[in-house]
Amino acid sequence: MTRRPTTRGPSRRAVLAGLGAALVVAGCAARPEKKGAPPSPAPTAFAHPWGPSPAEVDAATRTAAAMSPEAVAGQVIVGRLHGTDPREAAELVTDLHLAGVMITGSSVASLKQVRALSAGVHAAVTADRRDWPGLVSTDNEGGAVQRMSGDEGPWTTFPPFAVAGRAPADVVTRAYAAMAGELRASGVTVDWAPVADVTVPGQDVTIGSRSAGADPARVAGTVVAAVEGFRDGGVLPAVKHFPGHGSLTTDSHEALPVQDAPAAALGAHDLPPFRAAVDAGVPMVMMGHVDVAAWEPGVPASVSPAAYRVLREDLGFSGVAVTDSLGMGALGVVGGPGEIAVAALQAGADLLLNPADNGAAHAAVVAALEDGRLDRDRVDEAAGRVIAMLRHQGELAGGAGPVGPADVGSAADAAAALREAGAA
Repeated sequence: MTRRPTTRGPSRRAVLAGLGAALVVAGCAARPEKKGAPPSPAPTAFAHPWGPSPAEVDAATRTAAAMSPEAVAGQVIVGRLHGTDPREAAELVTDLHLAGVMITGSSVASLKQVRALSAGVHAAVTADRRDWPGLVSTDNEGGAVQRMSGDEGPWTTFPPFAVAGRAPADVVTRAYAAMAGELRASGVTVDWAPVADVTVPGQDVTIGSRSAGADPARVAGTVVAAVEGFRDGGVLPAVKHFPGHGSLTTDSHEALPVQDAPAAALGAHDLPPFRAAVDAGVPMVMMGHVDVAAWEPGVPASVSPAAYRVLREDLGFSGVAVTDSLGMGALGVVGGPGEIAVAALQAGADLLLNPADNGAAHAAVVAALEDGRLDRDRVDEAAGRVIAMLRHQGELAGGAGPVGPADVGSAADAAAALREAGAA
């Protein structure tokens, strides 16, 4: 596959060479300021390469600023689907100006149906006079979380990410590039993967084999390799679930888990894979619904300004910060779909994933823009990052080369090589 020559972040070798030092100093990163304290200036390392250039982000932000409140509100939302009907997905984008949709397991019936659904979203985006691709996304990690696998159609089934954690980096990169090719051939532009959580066996209740392992350095290297593979295949990856879900004893799908580790311990154990991914130029980081007691007690990270400060200032991330699915039980402490959407944007999110009620979330963002609870510049900043990222996805796809339905299933050899290389 064609590799893009200029916009990639540091090489995997450079990232991993610095990882050992990062593990030593990560625990020394300053905690976010307490409420009321003056904000610290953004460090010079704030803008790691993540795809679009600063000039391209500025241009995209100007595009967002020219949108109506209804259009800019839609551009920061990835809609929830309730079935397999391609018309529903297209109508959501048309009616609410959404950035795109998320294809879950209940929205997959066949390759033909998924391609029709994706085509409808892309057509609706074009009709909305956008010069960037639609955000057609799914959860394809491999293992138990793979919405498009051999169980649903001709897609290749991949092993759990834990297998990738035992394989050489080059094998991992080729495998996830091959997965990306199949996804793109299905009309998908974004995959909510890879998992950057470090698992703690015997304590971890929800991540398990979705993680590349229990060693932060090993997880970091595997995550970077997978990120490179997705980009080589022309699909945008997102590392998740910041700041880490692998040591928690509560499943955030059901209730709000509490991370009570000191900041130094969190920095040494949970954050290194995210830091490595940021250094490598990952375009998106997914914010988990985790209460980090050392940062902002009682507040899920996905709606916590302190958590976004750590991501932006301590890790230097300048790409798109996306929430985990907003219909999860952990967010019951925040409020209804509208309140959650506004709170996440106020905290620093750029993209809202899967609101429990698409219409309520969109209406709440529009209302908050109109009454001043949401600053228009903040939402333009968020939408600008999303627009620039999607324009960049179009460039990645062009570099990776054309794909079609016949390419679905073509990743079998790469998946088999990964399975063999990562055999316990």
